[in-house]
Amino acid sequence: MTTTTTLVTAGQRTRKPFRWGLFWGWVCLVIAIAISILPFYWVLRTSLSMNAGLASNSASLLPVDFNLGAYARVFGLQSTEEALAQGGSGAQINFWQYMLNSIVFSTLTTAGAVFFSSMAAYAFSRLHWKHRDKVFGLFLATVLVPPIFTALPNFLLVKNLGLLGTMFGLILPYVFMTPFAIFFMRQFFLNMNREVEEAAMLDGASQWRIFIQVVLPNAAAPLATLALLTFMGQWNEYFWPLLVSDEGTRVLTVGLGTFKSQSPQGAPDWSGLMAAVLVSAVPILILFAAFGKKIVNSIGFSGVK
Repeated sequence: MTTTTTLVTAGQRTRKPFRWGLFWGWVCLVIAIAISILPFYWVLRTSLSMNAGLASNSASLLPVDFNLGAYARVFGLQSTEEALAQGGSGAQINFWQYMLNSIVFSTLTTAGAVFFSSMAAYAFSRLHWKHRDKVFGLFLATVLVPPIFTALPNFLLVKNLGLLGTMFGLILPYVFMTPFAIFFMRQFFLNMNREVEEAAMLDGASQWRIFIQVVLPNAAAPLATLALLTFMGQWNEYFWPLLVSDEGTRVLTVGLGTFKSQSPQGAPDWSGLMAAVLVSAVPILILFAAFGKKIVNSIGFSGVK
């Protein structure tokens, strides 16, 4: 029996074959990332430009006549004369008031939707009652109903209650259960260990006490994920606040639309509008950058039964 030993010198390395599939995969990924980032860059580029030069240099990839006047107009640091001198339209935007309204609206609707949806999800996953699964399927089917179909009934209800132009009328359609939130939390509750709940039940704890003191603390991660997703969705809400809000309760998305339509000089203040859009997106970008991985992991876990 002969044994052949192959000696490999220190400088000799085996060359791996070039993987064209991996190469083209990276090329497609880079192109997709560039396409995704381009709108954000264009918003930044426009916000740092002068309105007067945007029309004549619309194809320029760099800011035209670089200045920070648009941000000064958004934050209320410019007079109307100064804004007109820098190419602004002369329109005004109550940015900080709209920002505060958006924070209050998004926070209240998120807190209510997460709490009530968790209660419904617990009932659908833990409590046993007649036709439970059928009711859940029927409730989940409401996801197929476009929101535009429920806008008019909700508007008439809020109007008849005398809540038009109030924050309560603004949050009322969103503060209760939502199908996606119930489905999301139900999937998590179905995977939770029941031993602790059964032990608490043997000790005489009521169903409500088990839900508050046992179930919710163990569901902190998916609750935080659901809260972030709901908050981001409410932050971008436009149509319903447009219907029921007034100047005192106007949220930022509606305020930006109003700012765009106000054109005393005949053309919108594009640089000011883009600056306001960029500033309004900063809180959501920070939240997603900080908790994006947690969101993806929780969604993946909740989808596995």
